[in-house]
Amino acid sequence: MSDGSEPKKLLLVAACALVDADGRVLIAQRPEGKQLAGLWEFPGGKVEPGETPEETVVRELAEELGVETRTACLAPLTFASHSYDGFNLLMPLFVCRRFWGFPQQREHQALKWVRPNRLRDYPMPPADAPLIPFLIDLL
Repeated sequence: MSDGSEPKKLLLVAACALVDADGRVLIAQRPEGKQLAGLWEFPGGKVEPGETPEETVVRELAEELGVETRTACLAPLTFASHSYDGFNLLMPLFVCRRFWGFPQQREHQALKWVRPNRLRDYPMPPADAPLIPFLIDLL
C-alpha cells in the first residue's frame, strides 16, 4: 500500500440464497453479540482451509439451519467484494433450490422467507445488499 499502512487481510466467505418452491429467499438475522448484529443476511460463513466455497455452503447450511444439500445443487450467481474496517471481504453467492429439511434457528435471531423484490425492506450488511438486484433478475 502506498500510504504506508498494513494491507488488509482478505476474508473469503460463501453465502447461499436458499429458494423455496414459491420463489422466496431465506434470510437470517445476525444474533446479538456478533458484528453487525440485527442485520439480515444470506446464510453462509467463512471458507475453512482446504474447503471449496461450495463445501462451505453445504456445511454452513447444515450447521446453521439444519438443512441438507449437495454441492451439485448449488449454482453460482454472483459475488460481493467489500472493504470493511480491518479486512476485505470476498463472498461468492450461490443459489440453491434443492435442499432437504426445514430451516431452523440455530445461530440466528430469526429467519424469514422473503420475495426477492421485498429484500430491500430488511437492513443488510454492506456486502449483502448489492446482491439483491441479481436475485430480483433471476427470480
